[in-house]
Amino acid sequence: QVQLVESGGGLVQAGGSLRLSCAASGRAFSSRAMGWFRQAPGKEREFVAAISWSGGSTSYADSVKGRFTISRDNARNTVDLQMNSLKPEDTADYYCAARSRLVVATTRAREYDYWGQGTQVTVSS
Repeated sequence: QVQLVESGGGLVQAGGSLRLSCAASGRAFSSRAMGWFRQAPGKEREFVAAISWSGGSTSYADSVKGRFTISRDNARNTVDLQMNSLKPEDTADYYCAARSRLVVATTRAREYDYWGQGTQVTVSS
């Protein structure tokens, strides 16, 4: 079992920055690919970013590429999402997710096995 707890959400003006953090407990964090997803009111959950278990490979949704950066610290069992140049359309609940051990990171939410409770991000115009 893996437990994930997100933090760092809040209210920020357009153009500002936030750093989300996800703390993981449980087994084998360093062998799990991790992802960040988001869900805006009335919309489906969508992929934001993912990182391989080593941290050597990352992927991003086109809508956040160049503005968001995903990183992980396997010694501390954390995965972060640095969000810069935020836009009102980035407003959503953001979720951290973990895959099963030793499989690659993907962009598909259904392929992630563990989820956090989410943290809310609101970007005002």
